[in-house]
Amino acid sequence: MTRRVLAAGHVNWDVTLRVDALPDPDGEARIESQHTAGGGSAANVAASLAGHDVDASILGSVGDDENGLLVRRELAEVGVDTDRLRVVDDGETSVKYLVVAASGQVMVLGNDGANEAVHPDDVDAGTVADVDHVHLTSQRPETAARLARLAADADATVSFDPGRRLDSRDFSATIERADVLFLNGREAASVLGSEYANAPPTRGGLVVVKHGARGATVHKSTGSYEHPGFDVDAVDTTGAGDAFAAGFLAVVLGDAGIDADRIERALEYANACGALAATSEGARTAPTRPEVEAFLEQRY
Repeated sequence: MTRRVLAAGHVNWDVTLRVDALPDPDGEARIESQHTAGGGSAANVAASLAGHDVDASILGSVGDDENGLLVRRELAEVGVDTDRLRVVDDGETSVKYLVVAASGQVMVLGNDGANEAVHPDDVDAGTVADVDHVHLTSQRPETAARLARLAADADATVSFDPGRRLDSRDFSATIERADVLFLNGREAASVLGSEYANAPPTRGGLVVVKHGARGATVHKSTGSYEHPGFDVDAVDTTGAGDAFAAGFLAVVLGDAGIDADRIERALEYANACGALAATSEGARTAPTRPEVEAFLEQRY
């Protein structure tokens, strides 16, 4: 059975600038390379899922400008259903400038543009009627909460990766309805507290904490699973977390929702996805299933 996943949230156009070092105030840095491609966490996950043999669709918004056209074309070319991608008349597609230093440090500059034009009233039961799982990323908290509620009502499972804006927005209603919650270590400690491993705040009781190059940990009420990650020569970690999330979902989603028996395999597979994504430049660099399987075969 082909799993049907809807990814909802930000859809961007990314400009990645590789510099020799991040400049100090009033300083200057040398641009060593420039790369442009589609970005945004929701779009990244949808594109990556399509590469893992998942029927992926995207819900988000772009402007009717040239960047919006390029974004839609890229997603369609990799097999993502863009029927739910809203095009805002006279709108400007959100552009993110990712400044990446040789040390791996990243600085993000951007404009919101048409990125959050999807309001709660724009989604209804029909939005999630034909999907098995909804993956939510940063967006209007009210829209995320409504999508999570609609998905639960439709017996679809839900995952949530709130991203950088978690500290400044109230996503508690979405977190409570999520079956899988993706966080980094700082987010887990500051938002969930030190005891989250014993009492996951999600509906499904599954918290996945990403530790970057140090791997990741999955916490359930009954115990935890760890994977140390893979040692690779990282070029650009932008989008690696999205590749990780997509890889985890591609494995853990079974015919009847979240398959707890697949968690350890999903954690290993997801770490391989994140590691491989970090070896290429840009946010839209997630590997396909054959590439991940070949990587894992070489490692064992």
